[in-house]
Amino acid sequence: MSEHEIIGDIGEVDLSGKSHITSEGNAPAYFSAWDIHSYYGESYIVQGVSFDVREGEILALLGRNGAGKTSTLRSIARTDDPQMQHGEIWLDHQPIHLMKSYKAAQNGISLVPEDRRIIPGLTVEESLDLAQIAKPIGWTKERIYEHFPRLAERRRQEAVTLSGGEQQMLAVARALARDVKLLLLDEPYEGLAPVIVQEIERILQSIRDLGMTTIIVEQNAVAALKLSDRAVILDMGKVVFDGTAQEVLENTELREEYLAI
Repeated sequence: MSEHEIIGDIGEVDLSGKSHITSEGNAPAYFSAWDIHSYYGESYIVQGVSFDVREGEILALLGRNGAGKTSTLRSIARTDDPQMQHGEIWLDHQPIHLMKSYKAAQNGISLVPEDRRIIPGLTVEESLDLAQIAKPIGWTKERIYEHFPRLAERRRQEAVTLSGGEQQMLAVARALARDVKLLLLDEPYEGLAPVIVQEIERILQSIRDLGMTTIIVEQNAVAALKLSDRAVILDMGKVVFDGTAQEVLENTELREEYLAI
């Protein structure tokens, strides 16, 4: 029997009203991923990943290169690649696993990809206008410019001519322009100079202070852990640790084995 046959098809999910959302104490998880299995073609990448995130919490999703971190984020965002073959994804009691990516976005999931996907030919302001072309709307442009003053200064500049750090700011701001319930950040520090990393850290800290539920994938594990409440570590597409960020910071053996730090 093939792996595809073993894990079944997503269309067979039980819709009886019983979800696999777990809880801590009496509080249900705001977000829950349960037994996610995803493939790139025949390549079995995400192998039964499960974890919860409570509302307002920041979770660092960590692991070595190739551990399945980005693939897990993309599965949560319901992208077509990788193809999620089995599992459940719940956000604020909504079954995200039954939705296409555009519907998941309408229900509050916003992915800021590693490559930022800045659209050529549009200014900063036009990029934000495009993000708000359809409801539900999130932050107003005025609020975005208040939190991202550098973008306010460059609002009429073509977005692709921004520096790497400014493009990252725009990518995050563009996500916040939508009504976000779960912010997914894929490698927000990738390719940035240390001084710009500090600025992005300040922005992410402000997002934390606002209580926005967030999952961060980041190779700079220490920076991500310092921002986060909890951490999940992946290895070969499977969860090998689920606990507090402080536990990872204090556990040298764990970091050396799975994060090489």
